[in-house]
Amino acid sequence: MKNDREKEIVKTSVVGIVANVFLVAFKAFVGFLAGSVAIIMDAVNNLTDALSSVITIVGTKLAGKRPDKKHPYGYGRIEYLTSTLIAALILFAGGMAIYESVGSIVEHFRDGAMPSFEIYSIVIVAAAIAVKVGIGLFFRRKGGAIDSDALKASGTDALFDSVLSTATLVGVLVAKFAGVYLEGYLGILIGAFILKSGVGVMKEALSSMIGERFDKEYVAALKADINAVEGVRGCYDLILNGYGHDRNVGSVHVTVADDLTARQIQTIERNIALMAYEKYHTIMTVGVYAENLSDENSRRIFETVLNAVRHHPHVLQIHGFYADEATRAISFDLVISFDDPDPEETIRLVREETAAANEGYAVYVQYDRDFSLSE
Repeated sequence: MKNDREKEIVKTSVVGIVANVFLVAFKAFVGFLAGSVAIIMDAVNNLTDALSSVITIVGTKLAGKRPDKKHPYGYGRIEYLTSTLIAALILFAGGMAIYESVGSIVEHFRDGAMPSFEIYSIVIVAAAIAVKVGIGLFFRRKGGAIDSDALKASGTDALFDSVLSTATLVGVLVAKFAGVYLEGYLGILIGAFILKSGVGVMKEALSSMIGERFDKEYVAALKADINAVEGVRGCYDLILNGYGHDRNVGSVHVTVADDLTARQIQTIERNIALMAYEKYHTIMTVGVYAENLSDENSRRIFETVLNAVRHHPHVLQIHGFYADEATRAISFDLVISFDDPDPEETIRLVREETAAANEGYAVYVQYDRDFSLSE
């Protein structure tokens, strides 16, 4: 499955390289003949697209390397680095477009230079737009089919380029039939849009490298499957880390009855780990909470905890509750929202309010961060 995905990414990227190289040749030829900086810069943009496809191929190959002692989680995150390099190329192309366009405007005001266009050049530019639209749709369809963010981003970028190329074509027609100079201004506009696209790609790549929250639909489905494992009464503290496409490492706590044997608990843990690996490609570590709300005193204590929590809107969840009558100890975990300006203070207040309502008991509160609960 992984090899098939890698082959599809490479094949699609090769198609993009070939198509963009042809576009570079056509646009550069027309641009130099017509003296059009906008068309030349459009050709440079297509060249960066071709280079981006080359980087995508290299990155995909490197990301597919097997884990080793130095990198036990594999090399999947190289895909994020690939996106960063592509963003740098896009930003370079945008900067060059603006630089050359400003020079063209200066030249026009100095000696009145105007680009000249023949009908064949207009036809070539129009044909190039059609090719770019085809590339964009092809990349997006392939990217969606194999869940490749790199291909989907390349497809969106290609469609965006076709819009910018259309703007260039408008400038060509205006210059030929109305004698109005727009080339440099269109070049600056194209450069600005290229820079905007590059910044967007860079932000997305850096965000992935830092570590993003998984999609809520994915998290909800995984939690539902964990809760469906026999013996599980609830799952909490789900933490997921991505190491490339379909390469995740995670941990979760589950609540079970407090009278289970070690063998029964081990069976539950193994069933969860096997399901997570086979269905979600996730290496899962499972922790266990013992549930003891079966007696009246435990239920009374739990109610006092709930009363304390209700006064604090930044508390998203309470779990892992256990009241140990033998040691006179109460323990539970609180999930605190990232919006809480002082989560430690919230925990202190909940601890004090719980202790006040349960004289003689020691209260222990574990601070859990909101890794997977928020919308």
